[in-house]
Amino acid sequence: MTEPTHDEAHGGALGSRLNWLRAAVLGANDGIVSTAGLVVGVAGATESRSALLTAGLAGLLAGSLSMAAGEYVSVSTQRDSEMAALALEKRELREQPEAELRELTALLEGRGLSHEVAREAAEQLTARDALKAHARVELGIDPDELTNPWSAAWASFLSFTVGALLPLLAIVLPPPGRRLTVTVVSVLAALVLTGWTSARLGAADPKRAVLRNVAGGALAMGVTYAAGSLLGAVGA
Repeated sequence: MTEPTHDEAHGGALGSRLNWLRAAVLGANDGIVSTAGLVVGVAGATESRSALLTAGLAGLLAGSLSMAAGEYVSVSTQRDSEMAALALEKRELREQPEAELRELTALLEGRGLSHEVAREAAEQLTARDALKAHARVELGIDPDELTNPWSAAWASFLSFTVGALLPLLAIVLPPPGRRLTVTVVSVLAALVLTGWTSARLGAADPKRAVLRNVAGGALAMGVTYAAGSLLGAVGA
C-alpha cells in the first residue's frame, strides 16, 4: 500500500487557483478578440503600418486599463461586502454567543450530522476560532483568503495585454500582402487554445467551447473588416 500524499492543493485552495487561472485565460481571450477586431477593421480601411500600430496600441491600453479598473471595482465591492458581513458576525458572536452556537449547530445538522455530533463540533469550532467557523460555515467566506483587489486588477491587466499582443504583432510585422492572413490564422489558433484551456479548467466539453470561441472571434473579425472596408471605400 502506498501512503497518501499531502503536498497537492485541496478544497478551497485548489478552487481559488482554478478560478484565477480561468480568469486569466478569459482575460487573454478578451484581449485577443477585441484587439483582433480592432486591427482587422482598420486593415480593411488602410494598409498603413503606423495607423495599424496606433490603433492596436490604443486598443491594447484602453482595453487592459478598462479590464483592470473594472476588476478592481468589482473585487473591492465584493471585499467590502465580505468585510461588512464579518464585522456583523463578530458583533453577533460578542453579543449573542449562545444563539450563534445554536445557529452553527443547526447549520452543521443541515449538512448531515446528528444533533449530538453537530453540537460537539460547533463547540469545538467555536472554542478554536468562532469567527472563522461562522464565516466558513454560515457565510461561505474564508477570513484568511479575502481577495485582494489590486492583485485582481493587475492579473486582468496582464492577461488582457498578453492576449492583445498577438493580433497586434501579427498585423504589423508581416508584409502588407500577408498581414490579414497571418492575423486571422494566428487569432483563430489562439482562440482554439484559450477555448480548450477554459473548458478543461471548468471540466466542460472542449469541442463546444472551442467552436463558440472560434465562431465568435471569426464573426468579430468579419464584421469589423467589412465595416473598415466600407469606410475605406467611401473615403471616410
